[in-house]
Amino acid sequence: MEASALVALTLLLGALVILVALAVVRRKEEIREETEQAAEFAAEGSVAKGAAPKKQKQEKQRSRKDKASQHTFSHPLLAASLKGHSGNVTCLDFSSNGKYLASCADDRTVRIWSTKDFLEREHKCLRANVELDHATLVRFSPDSRAFITWLANGDSIRIFKMTKKDDGTLSFKAAAEDFPQKHKAPILNIGIAETGKFIMSASIDTIIHIWDLKGEVLASINTNQITNSYAAISPCGRFVASCGFTPDVKVWEVCFGKGGEFKEVARAFDLKGHSAGVHAFAFSNDSHRMVTVSKDGTWKLWNTDVEYKKQQDPYLLKTVPCASSEGSRVALSPDGRVVAISDGSNVALYNAASGELEEEMHGVHSEEINDLRFDVSGRFLACSGDKAIRVFHNAPGYRAAIRDMQDMLKKAQNEGMKQRLQQQIKEAQSALDTVLAAPVD
Repeated sequence: MEASALVALTLLLGALVILVALAVVRRKEEIREETEQAAEFAAEGSVAKGAAPKKQKQEKQRSRKDKASQHTFSHPLLAASLKGHSGNVTCLDFSSNGKYLASCADDRTVRIWSTKDFLEREHKCLRANVELDHATLVRFSPDSRAFITWLANGDSIRIFKMTKKDDGTLSFKAAAEDFPQKHKAPILNIGIAETGKFIMSASIDTIIHIWDLKGEVLASINTNQITNSYAAISPCGRFVASCGFTPDVKVWEVCFGKGGEFKEVARAFDLKGHSAGVHAFAFSNDSHRMVTVSKDGTWKLWNTDVEYKKQQDPYLLKTVPCASSEGSRVALSPDGRVVAISDGSNVALYNAASGELEEEMHGVHSEEINDLRFDVSGRFLACSGDKAIRVFHNAPGYRAAIRDMQDMLKKAQNEGMKQRLQQQIKEAQSALDTVLAAPVD
């Protein structure tokens, strides 16, 4: 009995030892797991809390690098570099009252700049947010109290109204509904007629839609140019023009009745003379001149003040060799005296009357220039191609005006006229001297 009891006790003690050993091993395992888990939480905590300054530091270093790598540009005629957008600027437009410049970018904003601030050190702007999308094109209404945008993802037009608050600043409100989707190809341009009677949208296929202000399509134009490269409304608000793969620029008149009702879109005239496709075109402010730039390596100036209803064709005034490429843009100063042409990231300014190259600006932007516009006064030329907007003094415009007035002075016979011209020449020369003496931004 004693022997059997001893064996049982030994077995019991052995089992207890084994259980204790297993418990110790299990506890060690638990401690190891807890330690690892604690280390993981500590690591997560350092990312969420302790690493925050490190992350900020890295972002700060990165932003410094980005800032250091931002495209820098200087030129004696550079009046301002407008740097408010955080994304690439895709389009510019000056208001018809001369007070504002609108710009849109892929940062989901449209910014409204004051033109009177161009020569100041600070360039303030007001921001309109494009909800759930971003705008690729922007155009002011004729009364400068609204603007329209083309939505990149929505493939439609959205109207924004601008209202002045009590403190004099502007607020922006989008219309309740966007225009319906009608285009089947990527959009090229949009515009509002200066008459306020219609809106235009053009896509790269060959289609141009004419809309009323409520979003109804009044007419559709097939340009039959294989592809469209550019389209626009004339400043007078009567014409719509397009160019593309063919060497012609086609111009239509959008006709309305005496009561303001839409009648038809009628072919007005063509600009024929280039030997290859046309990249872009521009009108003078009175629509009496047009300038075209083509793949054939020339720009041409045309007199479009003709009786087209009597089959009179526009007159070719000037053909000038120039550098151009796919995507080149052209601008004609409001008075028709200066032609500006972009080629990649470069801009060239020509005297329209003589064809003489007066100014060249190389590497204006870090990317290809996508918009080029004179303001309504003709004092400034603005362009976009990256996150900044470059604004230049139109020195060739001042020089051309001085030359024209000097020619008029030679022919003037009235003493009063001579004195007025002499005073105007003096003022224009003083303005030009101020521009050329201004410090580079």
